[in-house]
Amino acid sequence: MEKRLIVFLDSGDTIIDESTEVRDDEGIVLCAELIPGADVMVKTLFDKGYTLALVADGDAQSFKNVFKQHGLYDYFTTMIYSETVKASKPSPRMFKAAVGALDLSEADFPRIVMIGNNLSRDMKGANALGITSIFQSWTTRYPHTPADESEHPTYTVREPLELVELIERLNAELSY
Repeated sequence: MEKRLIVFLDSGDTIIDESTEVRDDEGIVLCAELIPGADVMVKTLFDKGYTLALVADGDAQSFKNVFKQHGLYDYFTTMIYSETVKASKPSPRMFKAAVGALDLSEADFPRIVMIGNNLSRDMKGANALGITSIFQSWTTRYPHTPADESEHPTYTVREPLELVELIERLNAELSY
């Protein structure tokens, strides 16, 4: 059964371990490893009926390479990349592109969650639109302390598998 909650996911240090990326001369990621549990998290959410959208800064080919490498490409209903949108998070254009690609509207913002590893991009961008922000604090590569109120996540999880339970709970709280 399709769930009401819509799940937007970042890629780097949310699904893909950025420290393992192998890039070509143009900066395109050729391959990378997953964060432990990320593949199970994506597949579980998909199998439970959630609509998944990738909302990530970077080049389309990089994401295609790593998500196909790990067999995760087809779990996403849409993939929104800063390269094609010509904007980067926290720009509302990134989030609105995903909303449009899913044939949703601003009225759907309250039933969308954005999961990411970057307070100043993922949390700030989601918060500005009234989208529930979930900070995945797995990496030490980026700050864990919000610079100001605009970067405060609604929820924090440490690793991908913690997301499944939180997503299920948030979906159950949505009134149908």
